[in-house]
Amino acid sequence: MKKPVKEISFNKNKSKNFQFDIISYEDLLNKNPRDHSQFDFHKISFYAILLFTQKTGKYNLNFKDYDFKKGTLFTLRKDNIHKFYKNNGKGMLLVFTEDFILNNTNQAEASKTFLLFNEILASSKLQLKESEFAEINHLIKLVQEEYFGLSDDYSLSIVRGFLQVIVTKLLRIKSKDNIVFDYQKYLSMFLKFQKMVEQECFYNKKVSYYARKMGITTKTLNNITQSIISKSVKTFINEIVIIQSKILIINSPNNLTEIAYQVGFEDPTNFFKYFRKYTGLSPKEFRASKPA
Repeated sequence: MKKPVKEISFNKNKSKNFQFDIISYEDLLNKNPRDHSQFDFHKISFYAILLFTQKTGKYNLNFKDYDFKKGTLFTLRKDNIHKFYKNNGKGMLLVFTEDFILNNTNQAEASKTFLLFNEILASSKLQLKESEFAEINHLIKLVQEEYFGLSDDYSLSIVRGFLQVIVTKLLRIKSKDNIVFDYQKYLSMFLKFQKMVEQECFYNKKVSYYARKMGITTKTLNNITQSIISKSVKTFINEIVIIQSKILIINSPNNLTEIAYQVGFEDPTNFFKYFRKYTGLSPKEFRASKPA
């Protein structure tokens, strides 16, 4: 039987009252956690920025393998599922809770910050140019110096300030080729819709259901998704259903027929066909393809 995906809570290394931590990639690979393996799929309950500074290798985020090299950066939001591979890569991982961002940050700035980590709006992977890498890497080193070196009443605010600068710099880089971050007309409505779908997609997959809940027409809802992600509402709903189904298939001890019912299909055969249509694999093949 497959091991369920372990959900990892925020667990800082230092005794400071920070909802923040920073760890080198090399130390992360050498850890030996008691409750999970960093080389198995695990779900995070916090936000993270992972920057690779040397070497090359492979990393898996949300069941997709990515190659990395110097300057490759990943932004992870809570509830993402990832795993590491054993390699000689070098880098830094910054982890922090939602509260770390929300405390002492106004709502507008906090909302902008969380946009960076939304992989629906822009890829979680970012390949920094040399000048961009130098700037972000320098800022991370300043965070390290403050976090591990000085420790006084100002440290928390300074670390949070540096993190906010890093996030804003990354938003600027991402927005150069992505107009979504500046598309305020529909962005807030899309984010509301996204949250609904992620919470209720097993319960209802109909476009009309979400349009009605939002108090708009299906045409307006389709205009929103087309404007923000260049996809129809139905395509977006299907993508979320598949993502959530993959998590369930990997994480649940239930058999695939039971999972089909959980996903909202009255006939399991229809779920199996649906899953294969969008992934190229049957649920059984997908479950078997993931390491125990």
